Amino acid sequence: MSGTSIALGIFLLYWFLVSILDRRGILEKYNISTFGPFPILMIRTTKGLKLLDILARPRFYWRVFANLGIWLMFAGMIAMFLIIVLSDIAMYTSFLNNNVPEPSRYNAPRNILLIPGLNEFIPFTWGVIALIVTLVVHEFSHAILCRVEGVRVKSMGILLALVPIGGFAEPDDEQLFGKKERAVEKEEEPPLTATIEEIEEWEREEKQRTELQRTEPKALKVEEEAGPVKTATRNQRARILAAGVMANFFVAFVAFLLFFGPVLGAIAPLSDAMVVGVSENSPAGLAGIQENMVIIQIDDTNITNAMEVLSYLETVKPGDTVSIHALQDGVASVHEVETVSLPEGYISGVLVGGVVPESPAEAAGFEPGMVMLRIDGREMHSAADFVEYMESTRANQTVKVELQPSENYSGTLTENGTVVLDVKLAPHYSGSGQGFLGVSYGQNGVVECPKLGVSLWMPQSKFYLDALKQIPSMLTNIAGWLILLGLPIYGFAGEGFRGFSGTIAQFYQPVGWAEPLGVGIFWIANSLLWIGWLNFYVGLFNCLPAVPLDGGHVFKDYTYSLVYRFTRNEAVSAKVSNSISASFSMLILLSFIFMIFGPFVGQWV
Repeated sequence: MSGTSIALGIFLLYWFLVSILDRRGILEKYNISTFGPFPILMIRTTKGLKLLDILARPRFYWRVFANLGIWLMFAGMIAMFLIIVLSDIAMYTSFLNNNVPEPSRYNAPRNILLIPGLNEFIPFTWGVIALIVTLVVHEFSHAILCRVEGVRVKSMGILLALVPIGGFAEPDDEQLFGKKERAVEKEEEPPLTATIEEIEEWEREEKQRTELQRTEPKALKVEEEAGPVKTATRNQRARILAAGVMANFFVAFVAFLLFFGPVLGAIAPLSDAMVVGVSENSPAGLAGIQENMVIIQIDDTNITNAMEVLSYLETVKPGDTVSIHALQDGVASVHEVETVSLPEGYISGVLVGGVVPESPAEAAGFEPGMVMLRIDGREMHSAADFVEYMESTRANQTVKVELQPSENYSGTLTENGTVVLDVKLAPHYSGSGQGFLGVSYGQNGVVECPKLGVSLWMPQSKFYLDALKQIPSMLTNIAGWLILLGLPIYGFAGEGFRGFSGTIAQFYQPVGWAEPLGVGIFWIANSLLWIGWLNFYVGLFNCLPAVPLDGGHVFKDYTYSLVYRFTRNEAVSAKVSNSISASFSMLILLSFIFMIFGPFVGQWV
């Protein structure tokens, strides 16, 4: 039985038990209720409310904090709405041009929800940690600003779905949003003509009032003697609602500041020479070398990439024994390997894995699958020979390349059955002045090492780490923000970056202050990455002008204020602002549905 099946079985059993306890009133007895259609439990308590008053004492600073949050909320509101509109336009245009993208994991419904374990882009462990932090800081910021503005918080608690998934704080809705129209004002029971929703709301309020009477009777007595409930003003309500978004942005800023600063600075590349294949009965296999090991040293020579492995073995004669130092999951090992001569029939050359578009190689007629045998008469025994030779070339130099043709090659062949192409090298993109051919050697970064009987993968770990470190400097333009927002999903080339875990962690090591931590630095890095990303994403999402999101309530309030300036009529202003708010909410909902299901519809049309 797979782990997924076991997890699903446990979850269904939990759902069944929650349903039974809820129907029998046992949950209600302990002031616990279910939240939404899923078996998420809201465990309420009035304990800790005094802590809110203590945290809310620096009222001036909290108001400054929340006021800044209002500005950031409107900036996020505009940015998110533009992204949605542009996405809709792009999808609509694809329908007109009959090139609708095929359904993929990027628009799968399961990946829209930020639920660890359900969303395939979010790892379970780091996702749960980040989600708890995100929800707690969001909700408790609302609660603290409620106390700053004099709005009562009825209860606090945690959301539980087998494991804690967040916290919440329940403000007094009548104080925050104004008193709702009730079916009956002075009756102790709801009338028979009340709706089910009104009855349920009345029952919830009575239950909370009973709990407060039991736990804090003095507080309730003071509240009853205080007279009519004071409703928060528009600015107070905006500060309370914006506080959650501001808290998410602040936590994201701190997490990213630490991640892209001292944490990434304490992580360094180890080696770009991972064993991804071991031939049966090969020298490496007989010596105990396994897949996923990273070669870091041969004899007394340090290894940083697969090219250095091949270069070193060029100096070794068949039958010589070399000491290969390798790491796997942080465990070092040494293997004595006796090298062998090249297999009979082995074609000594460099496989052309890919051709760069608009490069000299493409113009000359290079094709993937060809094997470079000689360049200007120099034999290419390995990718190391190719790299070494290309470093000696110069821009605009013409070289003669002899290749073994690919399987379906239709060009002219020599008497030996090879292809000879003259290529004028372009300037190298690094600006070093050397020549640039425009081919990738190996297959997907994998090169063969026949003298050991292994395949080695070069993931370009130093390049990847440098690219991560460059993200903060790219935030001066919108492309940098899109990279940051899509980092765990798209990464830099569609591969996604989920942190330093699994295979990718094999290529890095802690240095400097983090060296004593060992693999602990990767735990810190992964936690900060996901805490920052989820807080950033949730903060932006809550900026959307759609009720019941925080941004939707703020948008509705400020729309009412703007309309009132022209009409000076409260009823008209309320009606117009409600209509505009509802229209935006529906538009955003339909946009999400269109983006999710558009590719599926496009395949049927």
